[in-house]
Amino acid sequence: MDVKKRIRDYIEDAILFGNRKSFSDSSSFQTSGILDSTGFLELITFIEEEFDIEITNEELVPEYLDSLEKMSNLIGKKRARQKPEKA
Repeated sequence: MDVKKRIRDYIEDAILFGNRKSFSDSSSFQTSGILDSTGFLELITFIEEEFDIEITNEELVPEYLDSLEKMSNLIGKKRARQKPEKA
């Protein structure tokens, strides 16, 4: 599953209501106006449910969540930690 594509599709469909606003993987959600505070909350809820991870309060910062690239990296790291170790 392509994490970036899944997040982009969600943003376009559920937050931008089908408006296919062009943004790159590194576009800042804040400075580009793609997401407002409500949109961020909706997206965090989606990510936690879709990828079966928990975003901690410490991770609710632009360093981890302000672009598709940053979100994808965070999700990848969290999912890698969840994989059971092989015996």
